[in-house]
Amino acid sequence: MADDPKWPRAASLISHEISDIAIIDIPAFKTAITKTGADKTPKAIREALKGYSTFSYTTKSDLGKLSIEDLGEIENPDDNEAKTIEKLSGLHKKLVIALGGDNSITYAATLGLVGKDLANARLITLDAHHDLRDGISNGSPIRRLIDAGFNPSNIYQLGINDFSNSPEYAIYAKAIGVNVISRSKIAEIGIAKACEKALKGAKGKIFVDIDVDVCDRSVVPGCPAAAPGGISAFELRQAARILASDKRVRGIDITEIDATSDSADQRTIRLGALLVLEIAAGFRLRG
Repeated sequence: MADDPKWPRAASLISHEISDIAIIDIPAFKTAITKTGADKTPKAIREALKGYSTFSYTTKSDLGKLSIEDLGEIENPDDNEAKTIEKLSGLHKKLVIALGGDNSITYAATLGLVGKDLANARLITLDAHHDLRDGISNGSPIRRLIDAGFNPSNIYQLGINDFSNSPEYAIYAKAIGVNVISRSKIAEIGIAKACEKALKGAKGKIFVDIDVDVCDRSVVPGCPAAAPGGISAFELRQAARILASDKRVRGIDITEIDATSDSADQRTIRLGALLVLEIAAGFRLRG
């Protein structure tokens, strides 16, 4: 990789300098419904950041002066959810980016970052799936949060896709009041409007779960559950920036990328790295 002092690398944004925005690795993988190497993903995303610059052409802003505090890694997060919750709840950051790992991390990350006021907290998911299964797996974090006291009417699920959920879980989601903005609806109203709807009226802290399998499979071959016809990589990047710009958002996770099954060009990992940058760019837009 050529060294050019006029082309700063995005990886340089992550440092041990104290900052209002931080990043932490939560490499869970053991309870995944489909065997995954998602535990290898956080390090792969960090490596991929070396291939991108710190300059946002859209907003004509350079992230170079922004420091993302490196909080390291939660060791063995599958067996240490209590430790994850304790670690995150002790932070005093305006925004924390959690790198998964499979989607099971959303349970502990949400509880850790929104605190005890679950009645007013809001959860926004970008996901093709409801994740309302029973038990403990990457298919159950939303169900577990509801069981823990999260108000279903404060859950907004963006990108729920056709033929990716059972009728029983779809009926259950509707019955308990989960708000769904489907893939088809996003195509109709646009991703910006969908994000606006998901943010509107939130009274408490917000956590955002980015399950990258919400995207079309052609752009995320490293997401085992992604289907043809999901949202575009650009739509997901837009959503990450828009949601991160809202000061009520305290945490955002990036999940369900299996670094070991990505394509040779690492397009899924690269998208994960770009999501980190979009989140940082959104954070810079906060008033």
